[in-house]
Amino acid sequence: MNDDSTKDMFSRRRFLGTGSAALAAAGILSAADAAAQDQKPYPTNGDRNASDPGPGNPPLDGQNPDSAWPPATDSKSLVQTFKYPFSFANKRTYKGGWSREVTVRELAVSKTLAGVNMRLTAGGVRELHWHTADEWAIVLYGTARITAIDRDGKSFVADVKKNDLWYFPSGIPHSIQGLEPDGTEFMLVFDDGNFSESETVLLSDSMSHLPPEVLSKNFGVAEAALKNLPKQELFIFQAAVPGALDADQKAAAGALGKSPTDFAFRTMEMPPTKSTKGGEVRIVDSSRFKASTNVAMALVTVHPGGMRELHWHPNADEWQYYIAGKGRMTVVATGNKARTMDFQMGDVGYVEKTLLHYIENTGDTDLIFLEMFKSSFYQDLSLSEWLTHTPPELVMAHLGIDKATLDALPRDEVVVLPK
Repeated sequence: MNDDSTKDMFSRRRFLGTGSAALAAAGILSAADAAAQDQKPYPTNGDRNASDPGPGNPPLDGQNPDSAWPPATDSKSLVQTFKYPFSFANKRTYKGGWSREVTVRELAVSKTLAGVNMRLTAGGVRELHWHTADEWAIVLYGTARITAIDRDGKSFVADVKKNDLWYFPSGIPHSIQGLEPDGTEFMLVFDDGNFSESETVLLSDSMSHLPPEVLSKNFGVAEAALKNLPKQELFIFQAAVPGALDADQKAAAGALGKSPTDFAFRTMEMPPTKSTKGGEVRIVDSSRFKASTNVAMALVTVHPGGMRELHWHPNADEWQYYIAGKGRMTVVATGNKARTMDFQMGDVGYVEKTLLHYIENTGDTDLIFLEMFKSSFYQDLSLSEWLTHTPPELVMAHLGIDKATLDALPRDEVVVLPK
């Protein structure tokens, strides 16, 4: 094992020991329990049970210490893996950009949502197309111009920047193009875990599969005028950087005019939904972003040492994308099972509906991630809030804690700790 991964492992062990001691002091864990958790499974000098002399992959072990040496609280029967790095996803490269995806084929537990990460150069175009699934998106870098028409045929053209969202329901035709100076990168989330970006209704592909005489009759032009139509899909291609936004909007509007539906949302123009010493969260669902009828989002920032509190979601599975920082998550499943996994930027996480979990910042910079749900609304339940709104004698009998400890628990949902 290299020095960095060893150092990271032991620093994590010291952190866990400190946390266990704090829980013991609060009366939730006994001192013996805390000491037992501090001893294993993280390696200690002379512990032959925690040695690993055979072949390994130190860089991956260093990124995934809670898989290499799981906490004692994890079950021996493992919960299905709920992590997949976009670094493992194969890029489809083009002149004008690239695309890669994480679907149920890569992450088997991810049944309700799929993700596509895409990069477009300045002028690079994700060609005119539509999907059989709803498309939700967040801009991760740069700027882009998006176009669409609504169900009445009225046009929508807008420019979007970092952290802005867009939403195109299934069947709504649209396009995306990178703007100057350096194009854009964005994350697309589709409301179907089986979705694939390669299975899309494309303008170019459609034209190549229709008889020329049919196209001539449909468009009312001579066949010769259509001789240069693409013979295969474009998907992503390089074009000139578009001109002024207002000119594109006017040209697209035509006689029907502009769409009354705003398919874009300016996330950072709204105040945080919840802000604490530990971080903040912005929740965007159909109550704020009217177009987003089937996908809800929470954009979460957790400061160093902070934690997204223990909670669960009663209405939908949670699809996660880690934008910045490092963290870890334990998922407590049914059947007396639990598993802890570590996450870095570019990773996808997934938590099935109703399962208890937390997300802890284990780095020294802000941990920023998305919580995504196939739902028109966001909903969660806090473990602390539940316990403090249940008859106290019942809770104390369950947990073996005294009234003072119970009274010290947060009575309201905190979202990001510390309060």
